[in-house]
Amino acid sequence: MAKRRKVSNMLALPVLAFLIERPMHPYELVSLLKSRRKDRSIKINYSSLYTVVANLEKHGFIEALATHREGRRPERTVYRITESGREELTDWMRELVSSPEKEYSKFEGALSLLVVLPPNEVIGLLHERMRTLESQAAAQKAELEYESKLPRLFHIESEYALALTQLDLEWTRSLLEELETESLPGMAPWRTLHQTGGMPEEWSGLNPEQSETEETNS
Repeated sequence: MAKRRKVSNMLALPVLAFLIERPMHPYELVSLLKSRRKDRSIKINYSSLYTVVANLEKHGFIEALATHREGRRPERTVYRITESGREELTDWMRELVSSPEKEYSKFEGALSLLVVLPPNEVIGLLHERMRTLESQAAAQKAELEYESKLPRLFHIESEYALALTQLDLEWTRSLLEELETESLPGMAPWRTLHQTGGMPEEWSGLNPEQSETEETNS
C-alpha cells in the first residue's frame, strides 16, 4: 500500500532529485525541468512549483541556503536538500519502482461504458485512435533515436512510454478486428440496443446484485 506522503505532488520528486546535484533557486529548477523535458514523464504544473517548494521546506525536506538579488530582478532564494529530504526521496523512489499502483486511465473508463455508443461509431473512433497512436509511436521512436546519444539510463523512461504506446496500439488493433468481423461476443444485443433503444432480452439478467437478490428470495 502506498504511503501517505507529507508532500504528495509528483513535482516534488524531480525537485528533490535536482537539489541533490547542487543548491538551486526555483527559477533554476523550472529551467532544468524544461531542458530535461521531465514534463513528458511527470504531469507538471509549473505554477504550483513555488507551492511545492514551500511545502518541502515546511516539512524539512529542503532548507533555504541564501537569498540574493540580481539587478532589478526579484529576490531569489537558493534551496538545498536536507538529510530528511534525501531519505524521503529514496524511500519514495523505492516505493514507486517496486509497487505497481492502479492508475485509472480515461480510455479504460470509456471502455467500461463502451456500450453507450453504437458499434459502427466505435469502429470509426477506434480507427481514429489507431492513427493517433501510430503517429505518437513514430514520434517516440524518432525521439529515442535522438536520445540514443545519451547513456540509456537517461532515457529509459522514453523506452517505457513507447512500449506502452505500442501495447495500446496492438490491443486496439485486436479489438477492432473483433468488432469488424463481428466475432466479439455480445455484438448482436449491442446492435439491438441502439436499434430499439431498449435493453435487449439477452442482457436482462446481467446485474449481479439483481441476480443475488432473486436467488435469496427464491
